[in-house]
This record gives sequence, C-alpha cells and structure tokens, in this order.
Amino acid sequence: MKIGTQRPWITPAVIGSFTLLSVTGILMFFHLDSGLNKLAHEWLSWIFVIVVVLHILLNNMAFKRYFKTVAGKAVIFGFVAVLGLSFLRLGGGDSKPPFVAPVQMMAAAPLSAVAQLAKLDVSEVTARLAAKGIAAQNPAQSVKDLVGPDLGAQMRALAAIAEAPAR
Repeated sequence: MKIGTQRPWITPAVIGSFTLLSVTGILMFFHLDSGLNKLAHEWLSWIFVIVVVLHILLNNMAFKRYFKTVAGKAVIFGFVAVLGLSFLRLGGGDSKPPFVAPVQMMAAAPLSAVAQLAKLDVSEVTARLAAKGIAAQNPAQSVKDLVGPDLGAQMRALAAIAEAPAR
C-alpha cells in the first residue's frame, strides 16, 4: 500500500476522529456526557491514534521539520512535559473517587440497616441478594461480610438490593 494514495481518506479521518474526541472530551469535562459518549471517547481514541500515525507517515518530511525549529521543539517538549507531569499524584495519600466512602459505609452496615435505607423488608433484601447468588444467613451480616473487601463486588451487591425485580 502506497501511503501517498491514501491521502483522500487519512486527513479526513484525522479531522473526524479529532472532532469526536474533542466533543466527547468536552462533554465529559462538564459532566454532560450521556449514552455512549464515554465509551466512544475511550475506545474510538484508538482510531485517532492510528490515523494520526498514518498522517505522520503521509507527511513525514513536514513532521521532521518541526524538530529542527526552536518553536517546534519547544511546543513538542512542552506537551511531553505536561504528559510526564500528569502521572504525578498531588495531594498525597490514597485518593479515591468521592463515591467510594459512602459505598464502603453502606457495605459495612448490617443488612437490616441497608433494608431500612432501601425501604424494604430484610427478607426482600436477602431474596434480592440470593437471586444474585449471594446467601445471607442473618440480618446482622453486612454486604462486606457476604462478598468480601472487593469494592466492585460490594457495589454489584448493593445494586442488586436497589434494583426493582423484573416482573
């Protein structure tokens, strides 16, 4: 495949994928994303990476020229430096998303308290958990007692309690 013959679709693919990532990224930044925005942003970014590499191959001579100018090197180095800095943890400690603490608090509460919070009978809570393969022996047990310390498992169990059964 001659890369030069691919020009009619490579540059438009860069433009299209850049538009997709920009719009979905801005929506996510302002917490306005919905539907498949986040999924599209995360997975279709691979298309952007591929077509940018093809675009660089297509415009290899111009690309190399940017490494010969002070301005080109400064801009490229600046973005590489920002990328490097983005891996630093600021604020120290173990920073967790804000939803983790309340989920862990609910998961550590006895099933009787979770039932009260969900406005359900304890028997309904244990039935919903049983439907997901989680066996509870008594209302003093917690979701954490039943599924262990894994946050994902705790969230799935709490979601099973919160979901209305299919009818």
